[in-house]
Amino acid sequence: MVKSNEKIAGEMYFTANPNSEHHYQTFDFKLLSHTLHFKTDSGVFSKSTVDFGTRTMLTALTKTTIESGKILDLGTGYGPVGVAIAKALNRRVDMSDVNERALDLARQNADNNGVGDQVKIFQSDMYDNISDKYALILVNPPIRAGKAVVTAMLQEGVNHLIPGGKLIAVLQKKQGAPSAQKNMLSAFGNVTIIHKDKGYYILESTYDPNSDI
Repeated sequence: MVKSNEKIAGEMYFTANPNSEHHYQTFDFKLLSHTLHFKTDSGVFSKSTVDFGTRTMLTALTKTTIESGKILDLGTGYGPVGVAIAKALNRRVDMSDVNERALDLARQNADNNGVGDQVKIFQSDMYDNISDKYALILVNPPIRAGKAVVTAMLQEGVNHLIPGGKLIAVLQKKQGAPSAQKNMLSAFGNVTIIHKDKGYYILESTYDPNSDI
């Protein structure tokens, strides 16, 4: 398996320990009807604002149902998805990433937005340190980390869901959404496009333990 901490063409946000100089920023952003305050830094994904893909994925949550249980924000970065869900839905959220710099920011952002006691934040290269089962896994995969990394993040989620649990992912059509659909269908036996916006596809697969897949 290709590990997501491999350096690829200067991209640093999916490495374990970015070595770029620190450049801290703060900004406010409204997600799921709550205005949240974020601290970011160089060496993390979308450091200047919450990226459109993440915003689109969170919007799509209104178009699905979520079983009772914990939620996993896989590849949390500085934490906008996990923090927003914990704040708006009052759910327990695990937030993991390979990037230690991002994880430090995620911890600060969770605390600063009043959800530090609702989240567990820890280092994991994809699913390497994931042992629990979840009602929902959310993935905004690092496309530039390579196809093998993206495919593993999508397909291996089936092993970490409760029955009826869902994996929801966001990808651009031009950056592999059709291929991702095929990969999720292969792993889960089902896949649905629950939302589209400006070339971004929100894909959903549900774990059915009785599936023939």
